[in-house]
Amino acid sequence: WESDKAREFWLEDYCSQLSLVATQILWTEETHKVFDELEAGSETAMKEYKKVNDDRIEKLIKRVQTPLSKDIRNKIITIITIDVHGRDIIEQMANRKITDPTDFLWL
Repeated sequence: WESDKAREFWLEDYCSQLSLVATQILWTEETHKVFDELEAGSETAMKEYKKVNDDRIEKLIKRVQTPLSKDIRNKIITIITIDVHGRDIIEQMANRKITDPTDFLWL
């Protein structure tokens, strides 16, 4: 996440739809990069990326446990849900040792 603000705070500056779309675009872009790393010979790229996802989810969970407006809290909870789904996909691909970006699980 390349921004002056940490993602768990950046989300406050934008409407829910934009925050969600940006999150999904970033996840897709990063997942494609992981496939590139796997193709280049990295055997642990998918597992390492799962750790990145876990860290991001943890930061959002900590953020949602602080005093927030209802709108911000709902936005973060929604993004946590999407992030958990993405993390689960990454975990499944790591466990199944999927290295081909045309595999059905990824598509």
